[in-house]
Amino acid sequence: MQKVNLEDSILIERSQRGDQSSLDTLLRKHTERAYQYAFRLTRSADEASDIVAEAFVRIYKALAKFKGESAFTTWLYRIETNCFLDMRKKQRSRPSTSLDAALITEDGELALQIEDMSPSPHELTEDRARMSAIERAVEDLPEYQREMIVLYHAEMMSYEDIAHTLDLPIGTVKSRLNRARVSLRDRLSPNTIFGRDLQTA
Repeated sequence: MQKVNLEDSILIERSQRGDQSSLDTLLRKHTERAYQYAFRLTRSADEASDIVAEAFVRIYKALAKFKGESAFTTWLYRIETNCFLDMRKKQRSRPSTSLDAALITEDGELALQIEDMSPSPHELTEDRARMSAIERAVEDLPEYQREMIVLYHAEMMSYEDIAHTLDLPIGTVKSRLNRARVSLRDRLSPNTIFGRDLQTA
């Protein structure tokens, strides 16, 4: 399991002693990553922003209880996941947003772009079609399977960190992830997603 890094550890320790500027620095440092995770879960820029805002409020209230037994980002993802599930309980509709949606960063808004690895317009079109198909397939998954795909394939988290984030046994994480991969393969031709093979482990 990942441990909290030194920079985060110092900021957390100072924040727990009441240093507001350290807390502000800690949250600013993780704002972009928090938004990206929330956006992958919701596919909605507005909902992602709401989740990040709510997660940061919960972090502010609960930071004194953080013991550094896992990475701060793991704790952050767990809180965001809970915020996401709470939101879904209140509102079941989920408007979709394309990958061209705005990404909020410290320096303003940046456009999310798919990296173009080929100069060929034909290959670029195929790549965009493939990504759109993956988006639709992931979005159609049950929420508990979509979480697994996002955490493992997009956030590159280990089984152990996913288990800690979602408070699940590792065996449950592996089985849910495998079932999610099978569901995706039923909709897509054999390929890869987010740089990690879709084949079951």
